Amino acid sequence: MINKEKTVLVTGADGFIGSHLTEALLADGYRVRALAQYNSFNYWGWLDDVRHPNLEIISGDVRDGDFCRELTRGCGTVFHLAALIAIPYSYVAPDSYVDTNIRGTLNMCQAARDAAVDRIIVTSTSEVYGTALSVPIPETHPRQPQSPYSATKIGADAIASSFHNAFDLPVVIARPFNTYGPRQSARAIIPTIISQIAAGQRQIKVGDLTPTRDFNYVADTCRGFIALASAEGIEGRDINIATGTEVSMEQTLHTIARIMNADVEWITDPARLRPSKSEVRRLCGDNSLITSLTTWRPAHSLEDGLRKTVDWFVRPENLAKYKTDIYNR
Repeated sequence: MINKEKTVLVTGADGFIGSHLTEALLADGYRVRALAQYNSFNYWGWLDDVRHPNLEIISGDVRDGDFCRELTRGCGTVFHLAALIAIPYSYVAPDSYVDTNIRGTLNMCQAARDAAVDRIIVTSTSEVYGTALSVPIPETHPRQPQSPYSATKIGADAIASSFHNAFDLPVVIARPFNTYGPRQSARAIIPTIISQIAAGQRQIKVGDLTPTRDFNYVADTCRGFIALASAEGIEGRDINIATGTEVSMEQTLHTIARIMNADVEWITDPARLRPSKSEVRRLCGDNSLITSLTTWRPAHSLEDGLRKTVDWFVRPENLAKYKTDIYNR
């Protein structure tokens, strides 16, 4: 179990999944040190409105090794989520992905080793598998980098594994499949559709609707992270956090339209299409390993999760945070 006597560190805590994980840990009674990416506006992302006596927010950057060592000092469990994650932007600025995703993970592993942490959970992505060669996708599936983003995450996973093999660093690589929910960036398919409909648009701009995804509601993903931080004897393993089901983008969007009672049409926006060889056609994760090692099970059906996500996005104060007329690459 996570030691409640020690501080828990979450990097990338200002982001979508990181902010939900931070809140879940606080709700469970942990002291949390949360890393928000440094900026001169003192902006903490999705943590801006979170106040809790057990929460310490620090601004900084995982690309700086000295900073990472100071950040990690005194922590027992580390959840490393800080990363550049937008696939389309990785086509434009791949060097920044190498710096943040690979070097940032290297810095955090070195810092965790120096601090003698109890465990570091390094966040991977289902994108490392590329288009499924077989389903459901097990952790042994070949890695197929189909974007600069996925290539850097493969590299980051390898760095983390090397620190376990070379230095016995207590690493677990958590590999969440397609997480969605409140606060997700509008670059992703579910929030971009919901936000356009919520803004009153009737011609909804989309990319390719034929790929399938294994969608996991964000609260379930966070519970998966916490389960992997608590399980005994799993150091050095890669572990999927997946539902074991798949649904096409088109099916998902029809479900969203039905939930929102919206009469809309879909328009393919060329700017939202990946290069043909880069599109991951099929993702469906095998969750037999995590369910055998922990008590974790996905608690939300896609319908339940989408309803909660819609309820959040349609609130005016939340929708106002999104520029629904601009594609968020």
